[in-house]
Amino acid sequence: MKIAEKKDNRFVRFLKMIGPGLVTGASDDDPSGIATYSQAGAAFGLSTLWTSIVAFPLMAAIQQMCARIGLVTSQGLTGTLKKHYPRPILYIMLVFSFPAIVMNIGADIAGMGAVGNLLFPSIHAGFFSVFFTLLLLGLIIYLPYQKIAATLKFLCIVMLVYFIVPFLYKQDFGEILRSAFIPTIQFNKAFIAILVGILGTTISPYLFFWQASVEVEEMKNKQPLLVVNKKIIREMNQDVDFGMTFSGFVMFFIILTTGTVLFKAGVHQIDTVEQASMALKPLAGNFAYLLFAIGVIGTGLIAIPVLSGSLSYIFTETFGWEQGLDKKFHEAKGFYIIIAISLLLGLSLNYIGISPIDALIYTAILYGLTAPVLIAIILHISNNEKVMGKFTNSRMSNILGIIAFLIMTIAAGLLVYFQISGN
Repeated sequence: MKIAEKKDNRFVRFLKMIGPGLVTGASDDDPSGIATYSQAGAAFGLSTLWTSIVAFPLMAAIQQMCARIGLVTSQGLTGTLKKHYPRPILYIMLVFSFPAIVMNIGADIAGMGAVGNLLFPSIHAGFFSVFFTLLLLGLIIYLPYQKIAATLKFLCIVMLVYFIVPFLYKQDFGEILRSAFIPTIQFNKAFIAILVGILGTTISPYLFFWQASVEVEEMKNKQPLLVVNKKIIREMNQDVDFGMTFSGFVMFFIILTTGTVLFKAGVHQIDTVEQASMALKPLAGNFAYLLFAIGVIGTGLIAIPVLSGSLSYIFTETFGWEQGLDKKFHEAKGFYIIIAISLLLGLSLNYIGISPIDALIYTAILYGLTAPVLIAIILHISNNEKVMGKFTNSRMSNILGIIAFLIMTIAAGLLVYFQISGN
């Protein structure tokens, strides 16, 4: 009896511990990310499956640094940049982040609308896009932070559907293991481009800002007077590791699904999440199609609050405005107005001729250009004893951070090269 109680208590403690890290990880697999993973699987089979394993420690290391910065400084990443770095760097981040995040929101809203139309063909996709935008706006403004956090964590359950879909189709487990643990690289434009796309959607700058800011908010809501100690840092690391593991698994299973079902059926071009859903229908059955489609809507409901929230934290910390999802609208009008503007601008992209795919390409370019700079700054802050005190980076964190920096720098160079050369 006592053993059972201990297990129950341990499980309850674990549920209380997980929070920002899980939501961050889940939001990383947004509809635009699903489109990228689906195209990787459809175009190259299981050749990119290994990227989900390689990306995990890099994602986790960077997100842990951001979370630690938030906990130790009691400020978001923007606030720390503002305090310790030249203003031009801050403004450059702002200029690049705003259009990238808005286009990401627009692509996600469009994807959710299109999938809604697939599930209910009699209702136009545009109506679903408007509905989801207004629904999210209402929930973000009127729900207090704790309820938003609980809702986002609950929505993560929806993403478990992606763990089921591949097994509705016959799998070669030997091929899966080989593809997962033996990296394959094809030295051609298409393959390198999809690797760059995968990196851009897994190690995204908006997640850096969100992680730091939401850790501050989480701490204020739990124990505002608590001094940061090793136990808190350890629990944060576990939360981030769990969230990034969850994200990596979702990525793994989406590539696995499309890499076995679509690639082997000769479907090699997937530009949108609705195309992926529709392609699965005749090949893997109605159940797989429905699960995949429902998962897209669930991930959008998780990711868009994170995208819009991260943008609002960036702006409000830059200009010193009141901020926080724990505040009511009248207490932080600027914070919520920026969220509303970002959602409405994202929605408007569907009506001014920018396709979701174009939005994803532009987003990837902007993320690719800003990520290396931000990773370098995060590494510098995380090793600065004047800022971080005794909670500076470990050697392993620095190694992983430097690897992430080098990979993202190469990715940024390739993005620029492909755009200029057109090859």
